[in-house]
Amino acid sequence: MALTLSVNGQPRELDVDPQMPLLWALRDHLQLTGTKFGCGMALCGACTVHVDGQPTRSCVTPVSAVQGKNITTIEGLATPAGKALQNAWVELNVPQCGYCQSGQIMSAAALLADNPRPSDEEIDAAMSGNICRCATYARIRAAIHQAADTLPVAVTKG
Repeated sequence: MALTLSVNGQPRELDVDPQMPLLWALRDHLQLTGTKFGCGMALCGACTVHVDGQPTRSCVTPVSAVQGKNITTIEGLATPAGKALQNAWVELNVPQCGYCQSGQIMSAAALLADNPRPSDEEIDAAMSGNICRCATYARIRAAIHQAADTLPVAVTKG
């Protein structure tokens, strides 16, 4: 069955089973391999992408559920927060093996979009669903703070 998905701002047509997990549509059919398979049960966060700006575990999300929605992968993360996070990740040498890092950055970008100056507790809560087997959690938190410090604080309407 042909489905059209909006991925990284581009319409992409796929002839796949509507129940196929989004992860496999991205990796195997669209060759967007930055999104990783970790556990297959939405427990580790390696497969995190944004669906309409919200962090979503692509390993358990069927492609039929995301038709008509905007999907952003690590390859398409071009927001100021995304760029600031990627720069901070490099400057602070966050990754060791790097396997979970795209999911970590996607979750962190969603956090900064909602909360441009998160506390340690808010970072820990937002990132709690992302597992890093190398345990670089302190560097991840520091990189999120560094990225946040480089971004202008949004002016709220009152």
